[in-house]
Amino acid sequence: MAKPITYREQEKIENTVKLREFLTELPPYVKDYFRAKEPTTSDKTRLSYAYDLRVFFRFLQETNPSLKEKSLSEISIQDLSLLEPVDFEEFQEYLKAYQSADNKLETNSRTGIARKMSCLRSFYDYLCKRQLLTSNPVRLVDMPKIKEKAIIQLDPDEVANLLDYIENYGKQLSGVKLYHYNKQKYRDIAIVTLLLGTGVRVSELVGLNIGDIDFKNNGIRILRKGGNEMIVYFGAEVEQALKDYLEISRNSITPLSGHEDALFLSGQRKRISVDAVEKMVKKYASAVSVKTITPHKLRSTYGTALYRETGDIYLVADVLGHSDVNTTKKHYAKLSDERRRSASKAVVLREKLED
Repeated sequence: MAKPITYREQEKIENTVKLREFLTELPPYVKDYFRAKEPTTSDKTRLSYAYDLRVFFRFLQETNPSLKEKSLSEISIQDLSLLEPVDFEEFQEYLKAYQSADNKLETNSRTGIARKMSCLRSFYDYLCKRQLLTSNPVRLVDMPKIKEKAIIQLDPDEVANLLDYIENYGKQLSGVKLYHYNKQKYRDIAIVTLLLGTGVRVSELVGLNIGDIDFKNNGIRILRKGGNEMIVYFGAEVEQALKDYLEISRNSITPLSGHEDALFLSGQRKRISVDAVEKMVKKYASAVSVKTITPHKLRSTYGTALYRETGDIYLVADVLGHSDVNTTKKHYAKLSDERRRSASKAVVLREKLED
């Protein structure tokens, strides 16, 4: 009997198909670029890059008079070689607001513009490395300055209020809304408790299967970014929330074909989606906090609590699945400052003399 395809494997297949669809619109040398990037990037990253490059080629087609009669796939290396730094500065301006292929208004923050420019740098580096171009004009263009964002997370009292609110949310409902809440109550509590109690990514959470839970050792098997498998351990509160969900709710549902193994199911009896979890978290969190709380902010809440309790940045990096501890240090640098400031008061040089 063939081994069932996992959620992550299915996602990878779908991303690969989408990437191929994008590449049919773009010039052949773009396909060569993605083939070269395959060993060092994830399928999600390549799909994101393909979207960014398609936007760039559409910009050229729309704004360059000599390219307006060409299809995207007909834009040649020679056409690219004629571009100068000012063209990429104009592209940055274009990205602030433009019409997509289906006539929707698209906008980009500084972060979004920086990501697309970074993709172009990589693309032009590849063309230079393959000696298809002699220089990379993108590297002569200043990147948007990205402001450091403060870590947004729930305070301890907000965490308690959030879980209490989910548990008691049904008291304000009636009829059909109360019926649907009761069906999803234990699932929602388990999801939020798991996010707060382990710091897993929402993409990792939706990919969980029932068989990934090990109650003997209180651990869950997850697939990290990059495809690495890891066991993440959880405490008593997460254990109880998962057991309640499985015993009271999950075991009473008959999943649709192909979704039998999924841990968390939607109201349609399919594996729950990232979008559904994000909407659910936002709905509950908006009632207990003025902060904009997402599943990623719940991950930050866990990371902050873990660092404050242990002071071990390497442990936090390992548990959160950061491949580079510098990423963790960057996000939790302000907490390090707090600890250093508190250290200044920890050592007393002279005891205050009593009168």
